[in-house]
Amino acid sequence: LSQDFGKLRHILATTTPGLVFAANAAFGRAIDAVVPADTHVVLADMADAGSLGGRPVTPFADLLATVPGAGIDAAHAQVGPDTIVKFLFTSGSTKEPKAVINTHRMMCHNMQMALQAMAFLADEPPVLVDWLPWNHTFGGNQNIGICLYNGGTLYIDEGKPTPKGFAQTLRNLREISPTVYFNVPKGFEELSLAMETDDVLRESLFRRVQAFMFAGAGLSQAVWDRLDRLAEQTVGERIPVITGLGMTETAPSCTFAVKPGVQSGHIGLPCPGVEVKLVPVDGKTEVRFRGPNVMPGYWRAPQETAEAFDDEGFYKTGDAVKFVDPADPQKGLLFDGRIAEDFKLTSGTWVHVGGLRLQVIAACAPVVEDAVITGHDRDHVGVLLFPSLNGCRRACVNAAADLSMADLIERAEVRDRVREGLANMSSGGGSSMRVARALLASEPPSIDAG
Repeated sequence: LSQDFGKLRHILATTTPGLVFAANAAFGRAIDAVVPADTHVVLADMADAGSLGGRPVTPFADLLATVPGAGIDAAHAQVGPDTIVKFLFTSGSTKEPKAVINTHRMMCHNMQMALQAMAFLADEPPVLVDWLPWNHTFGGNQNIGICLYNGGTLYIDEGKPTPKGFAQTLRNLREISPTVYFNVPKGFEELSLAMETDDVLRESLFRRVQAFMFAGAGLSQAVWDRLDRLAEQTVGERIPVITGLGMTETAPSCTFAVKPGVQSGHIGLPCPGVEVKLVPVDGKTEVRFRGPNVMPGYWRAPQETAEAFDDEGFYKTGDAVKFVDPADPQKGLLFDGRIAEDFKLTSGTWVHVGGLRLQVIAACAPVVEDAVITGHDRDHVGVLLFPSLNGCRRACVNAAADLSMADLIERAEVRDRVREGLANMSSGGGSSMRVARALLASEPPSIDAG
């Protein structure tokens, strides 16, 4: 999607690969821009391979045709707990992406932790229908790992929770009934709305699913309640919704919330084998982790690695937490935002960005998909709102189906919904909760602009 290949160039410079794989020559422009001329390239589809500037290219089929020899057994014998499986890069939302070292120790421990937290995975081989990308720890470590570790089946869903892509996800879920279903909150929102009017979809999804799990952001309570209601209507009982706290640096899971009564924002208790340290930072409580699932460090980044750990070897997450019930720690932890995101207004009042962002999205549902909180060293809080195309269309009665986002955000129904939501959210709160200005973005965020 990027046009300047800035992050891709940084990633290849960090890893210095000996071989680069691409599906086909459509990636030629990126290869020419960032892959050194003497680095070998493997293509799955050799059509137009000559357009890659004469560099050495090998068909993937040739690799598949290789006859296994003694070298495979010798390589396998050298694999141990601290052997590197792969590098997963952080999102790089505020700085350049960092290469997180993922070892066999981290991944195997994390899969056993997941099995002990979700014991139903051992009852029958799990079946997943999953779109989550493999360059992220949720899809690439946890979900692939669950299938490998428990002898399951992974159906690769070529859809994704976008206005264009989600129709394919719905088609796949009408055909395949998963035993456990993973998604990001946006995916669950779209799925729950679709099930309201699609009996075949609803019955297929609920046929044998034993749990839902979300990660990556907070699931709004409205979506949670809708899933509960649909499950009761379809199979007579609620399906457990599991969540927790994890990150690329921890392979990923550190806590799981699996007990009855879990609500949006809960992240539960530590996984078996994980140590938790709670540290006061800037008026909040940072959660830090130590355990066999925690990375040894960032690849070729000694300074960033040193900064990531405290003097007792705990990984500093930058995530804030608080107890669900301070009088009963066994009820687990509640996510309390990212410490690094918080800022002060000119009045000296702290604005807690993570919680406020979720409240803004919920208050402006269904017309807002995401929000950026602004106001650092200003008198008031502002928000940059990224509208939901489907949500805006639902809110605009009698609107033409082909209206663009720029047209939709000019509609009175959309603007009134935002004004009403922000006004209701701000009533009775202090300056850190009162949104004084809002801007609806007509275009999505830009990768190249950061």
